[in-house]
Amino acid sequence: MITNTEAIATAEDVPATVEVIRDGATATVAAVGDWLTRTIAPVDRPLREIEADPGARDVIVDLSRIGRIDTGGAWVIERLATRVRERGGSAEIREVPQAAATLLREVAPATRRDEGAEKKRRGVDWLRPLELTGIAVSESARDVLKVMNILGATFYGPQMKVGRGRVLGVAAFVHQIDRACVSAAPIVILISVIIGAIIAQQAAYQLRYFGAEMLVIDFVSVLVLRELGVLLTAILIAGRSGSAITAEIGAMKMREEVDALKVMGLNPIGVLVFPRLVALMIGMPLLTIAAEFASLAGAIVVAWFYSDITPAAFLTRLRGFVDMPTVVIGVIKAPFMGLIIGVIAASEGLSVRGSTESLGRHVTAAVVKSIFIVIVADGLFAMFYAAVVD
Repeated sequence: MITNTEAIATAEDVPATVEVIRDGATATVAAVGDWLTRTIAPVDRPLREIEADPGARDVIVDLSRIGRIDTGGAWVIERLATRVRERGGSAEIREVPQAAATLLREVAPATRRDEGAEKKRRGVDWLRPLELTGIAVSESARDVLKVMNILGATFYGPQMKVGRGRVLGVAAFVHQIDRACVSAAPIVILISVIIGAIIAQQAAYQLRYFGAEMLVIDFVSVLVLRELGVLLTAILIAGRSGSAITAEIGAMKMREEVDALKVMGLNPIGVLVFPRLVALMIGMPLLTIAAEFASLAGAIVVAWFYSDITPAAFLTRLRGFVDMPTVVIGVIKAPFMGLIIGVIAASEGLSVRGSTESLGRHVTAAVVKSIFIVIVADGLFAMFYAAVVD
């Protein structure tokens, strides 16, 4: 049903038509009438035929007889010119009225960006690696600033109330320790037992050729207590608890709960981030110790059945070989690992925008960045300890 207003407007429109004159490989397209969104449907098919015609290598668009025009009409004209250029031809728009020129300038940039992207896909863009490098450096700098902001705000104001001294209760920290660390203990212990058993079996298999299977105890103990226990625990916690922290804070950000905390006068960093950081810094050393015991237990079982090294002999040599610095070196790294995981997870969670796609992207980024930084930090600790011992 057409209203009276629509009928009057339609009656005033001059139907859009197109006249095509062919001269060899040159096609002159004359636009006639009002090229409006509601009137250009009849000319869409002829224009598409010209776009797809390889014989029309050069196209001239004549707008001297065009009437009224809006963005819809300007877009089909620009589309014609763009498609002709994409297939290697040339397109020229002549006799452009002032109104049409303004609209063509408005719609041209988008189509030309598409054309530029297509040319980049067809050719080799030698500046692309430099562009990607610059983007990566810029994003890394922003990530560092976000992390430092989270870290500074956490240590400066763990209080709930902005500008006041009310600190979160013990129950909040205990709850976060239970969720982030205690709940992760079964999977950490299970994986540690398996990894310890695998390392012991491979070490015993290689040392058997030299008749030095007893050295498997030295090898496993140093590897587990110095490096593997804390590193494996940190990677598992980054994948499990770190992703959960990012998802929780990101979901709160999507539901505008973080903004609600600010409106209520509460400090979001103190309420959301601080308890999780403390929980990870307390729980990581405990999980590291549990993972080290589990890995050694798996190594004892494998050494017993694979190399006939009894548990009593294993523990006796372990006590004689392992000293306190070896144990402390592994455990002392754990709180720093927990701090790294918590800060990165919280930073990514607070960076989530209002879509599930953004949430998934930041959860993935939190896990990847946490694991990478944890491994780098472990290497730096190893070099530091080597320099101190030397």
